[in-house]
Amino acid sequence: MTTSAAASWIDVTVPIKNQMVHWPGDPSIELTQTKHLERGDPATVSNLSLGLHTGTHVDAPLHFIAGASGIDELDLNRVLGVARVIEIEDTESVKREALRGHGLRPGERILLKTKNSAECWNSDTFVPSYVYLSLDAARYVVECNISTVGIDYLSIGGGGEGHQTHRVLLERQVCVIEGLWLSGVSAGEYDLICLPLRVQGGDGAPARVLLRSRAAA
Repeated sequence: MTTSAAASWIDVTVPIKNQMVHWPGDPSIELTQTKHLERGDPATVSNLSLGLHTGTHVDAPLHFIAGASGIDELDLNRVLGVARVIEIEDTESVKREALRGHGLRPGERILLKTKNSAECWNSDTFVPSYVYLSLDAARYVVECNISTVGIDYLSIGGGGEGHQTHRVLLERQVCVIEGLWLSGVSAGEYDLICLPLRVQGGDGAPARVLLRSRAAA
């Protein structure tokens, strides 16, 4: 995460770099320079090869539901506007009881900050013990008619129920943001800008995500 004293926006995007951590079995990230000024080329040009679910990214319903909409059909109102960062102390998973205590509101965008932000992004090796949204909590998110839910590692689901968790959310058009880096971001309300790449028919896409505190607004 990067921030600046001269700017009020906080960048909670994980930087994309060569051979960075990725979901096991997904394409690895390869960033190479095919031309370079220092080699006498007229310009520096790089090649980037990566999966659509690299780093900070947004899932499309098509990711787990055959024939569903792609990322290029995403309603941008789900990723632009007011969002609430909720801190979760549970070191295993985000459970229904924890969310119930935060009084979720219909149409809300919620971003879940867990131990992942402080512990998982410090390594280029996948961390299997990441905190995830439990299947029961995902059902609660749907019951509360939440618009968007984000979490701070590579998958919102886990514990052997990850596929079901995704389907429960995506079938009800809950927008899923994964791979946030919320270290240093306090709980509270923020303005959210999250713009995934417009990949035609994509099952997801990397995104740049910015937050701006509304505490002084």
